[in-house]
Amino acid sequence: MAETPDKPPIDHAFRATSLKGGADDPTYAGALSFMRRRYSRDLANVDLAILGVPLDVAVTNRPGARFGPQAIRRASAIFDGDPQYPFGIDLFANLAAIDYGDVALDLHHPLTIPESIEAEARRIVDAGVHLFSLGGDHFVTWPLLKAHAAKHGPLALVQFDAHQDTWDDDGQELSHGTFVTRAVHEGVIVPGRSIQIGIRTQAPEDCGIEILHAHEAHGMSADAIAARIAERVGDAPAYLTFDIDCLDPAFAPGTGTPVAGGLSSAHALMTLAALGALNFVGGDVVEVSPPYDHADITAIAAATVAHHYIGLLATKRR
Repeated sequence: MAETPDKPPIDHAFRATSLKGGADDPTYAGALSFMRRRYSRDLANVDLAILGVPLDVAVTNRPGARFGPQAIRRASAIFDGDPQYPFGIDLFANLAAIDYGDVALDLHHPLTIPESIEAEARRIVDAGVHLFSLGGDHFVTWPLLKAHAAKHGPLALVQFDAHQDTWDDDGQELSHGTFVTRAVHEGVIVPGRSIQIGIRTQAPEDCGIEILHAHEAHGMSADAIAARIAERVGDAPAYLTFDIDCLDPAFAPGTGTPVAGGLSSAHALMTLAALGALNFVGGDVVEVSPPYDHADITAIAAATVAHHYIGLLATKRR
């Protein structure tokens, strides 16, 4: 294909002339961004920004999630150029989207990390841009929630996870197992509107959040799970956080704290695709640890979670 000024044949990530429309890069080549969106920090006329948060200093088991955003971006190249299943549309036909790049984190001064994440997220959210983030360990959801709640008020949390993340927190810890506790205690999320799906470990308390355990979800259709979520959340502004360890290790081996007995990728994705009625104001997918992955299985699953979330946004804009 001959190169023309309005249709460069490759490297859409930095040569795109429009924030809308699919790319034509080969799936095996070209500069990588999330779904080939143009790298930019200009938020003018932007509907959606993808933000990487490369952190794993808050894990309690296997590290490696700092490499998660890179892996998810690489895996997302497989979506390039086609009508997107199951939505059947070009997700970016009416959705101006950018890859904002990653948050700069000073790992030598870890107590500065939450503020750095929140400040970057607030810059995006305050500009009226919808934000979806790629983790990183699950601690990153805490400052992301704060940034969204500052804009939209207390949030309903829709959490796909193997763990409740409601362990005790002193307000100073960097732990991926306490962010829900902190969010409840500081009024960032509304427990009575929040729900956790896929749980199969035990924590000291539920903080008033509804739990749909993995063994219960296995006996339910995706539509039934989505209806349960919608009933709990109602019309509240909602935030989706998808810990990839919600999936069984057969479908997501590359994660820090794998737990057997989880959801299949198909079951989880069908559930996500059925959540179009919810008022999502932001979301993330976290805990992808590429050093423990095989053939990008986990990265592909995480990229598809992000893809399905964007599909919900795009469908509403048709």
